[in-house]
Order: sequence, then C-alpha cells, then structure tokens
Amino acid sequence: MSTELFRQLALKLPGAEEKSHFGKPDFRIRNKIFAGISAKGMAYVKLSPEQQEMLCGAEPTLVQAHEGHWGKQGWTFIDQYSADEALLASALKMAWNGVLPRKK
Repeated sequence: MSTELFRQLALKLPGAEEKSHFGKPDFRIRNKIFAGISAKGMAYVKLSPEQQEMLCGAEPTLVQAHEGHWGKQGWTFIDQYSADEALLASALKMAWNGVLPRKK
C-alpha cells in the first residue's frame, strides 16, 4: 500500500480533514487527530488500549505501539507499505470512531 492510499482511506471517513502536525500530514475530525504519517513515513493511529493490544497481537510485524508515554495513550504505528487495505481501513475507522464527539 502507499501513503496516498492511507490518505484516501482516512479522508473517506465522514468529517475527516487533512492538516499538518510538525510538517507531516495528519487526519482530524473536529480538530482532533486520529491518524497521520510520521517523520519516518510510518502511518499512525490513535486507538483504545484494547484495540491497540488486539491489533498488535494479531499483526505484530505490521502494527506496533509507540514507545513510552505516547504508546500508553494508544498511539500505534502501522507499516502502511506492507499492510493490506482492509487492515488500514479497519485501524482508521477505529481511530476515527475513538475521537468522535460523544452524543449527549
């Protein structure tokens, strides 16, 4: 897969928009980041601890928790070049859903 496919999948999500975080593309909903591209070209998503554990366990060569504090907050790297479209789309959907404002 590619950065362009990751971008297309992220922007398909309702209300998603592309902005920039430290000069690298990120994807937000209502100005909350749910995904992006790191300085090393890896894709990243914000997951719940349970989602992060599940994806890292299911695809350990493709999905890794960010080290330290950021990883404990759910930030998770995905090898966007080796992951298939289904994995990328699923991870993006989980991340997008996780930052959506809660309905009252």
